[in-house]
Amino acid sequence: MLLFRWAMLLLLLGAGVSFAFYAGTGQVRFRKAGLVILKWTILAAFGFFAVLVLERLA
Repeated sequence: MLLFRWAMLLLLLGAGVSFAFYAGTGQVRFRKAGLVILKWTILAAFGFFAVLVLERLA
């Protein structure tokens, strides 16, 4: 549980840094990288909460 929280925090931080680099430089590759990181972070969060719900049901 703690490991997952740290992973989510670091992924969100990485996406934020990518968006900050995009805002600073205007290079589209940073925006694309930020969006990919954010997409996978959200998908991982949905998976995590699905596991929590299934644990409650069982």
